[in-house]
Amino acid sequence: MSTEVYVRNLIFQSNNLGKESDLLLTFDGPMPGDHYPVVWRVSTFGKDGAYQMRATYRSQHAFTKPLVEGGIIVDAAAAVDINGARQQTTLTKADNRFKFSTPVEGTAAVINDAGEAVGLTLGFNAAGKSLPTPMLYFGDVRNGSKVTPQFYPRLRAYVTSGYREAEILRGEIAAPTLWDQNLAALDETTTWNLTWDTTGRYRITPA
Repeated sequence: MSTEVYVRNLIFQSNNLGKESDLLLTFDGPMPGDHYPVVWRVSTFGKDGAYQMRATYRSQHAFTKPLVEGGIIVDAAAAVDINGARQQTTLTKADNRFKFSTPVEGTAAVINDAGEAVGLTLGFNAAGKSLPTPMLYFGDVRNGSKVTPQFYPRLRAYVTSGYREAEILRGEIAAPTLWDQNLAALDETTTWNLTWDTTGRYRITPA
């Protein structure tokens, strides 16, 4: 994880796509241990007319103790910002309340000292959002254990259906990957065209 905070503005657009379609964005990348990507964005593009989805990523990362209902991350019991790959924090629990310690220098990590197994997420802080946007979910992190994510901002796009934003993806998406980009390598703002042809093939190409 880079220590320099940057922003990536992504614009996905279509014009007379020809078929109503849901575009899904999710993060994934090399990660040791058990983890699950979390759906970032889902947007419907209509059959006729012009449609657009905007998504903004900010590389200010954070750990959270999420609240999960029906496989969807709906809130967080605690959250803490971390400085790239150089800080770690400890999750504790007292009086039935979770709390992260002030991050200290070290390898990017979160230590579970809450006295019980918990779920944890790695997310990012977006402008105008009160809580971090979850990217990766770590389930059943045992008490006394440490999560040390080696995260790269690799974003993938799919056309699929039946998913919701903030849903934990515990299995493979049953659709081909249409777009796969390292956000750190992109310009600050990029625009992409979503197209579909009568053979049933979708494409995402630079505008």
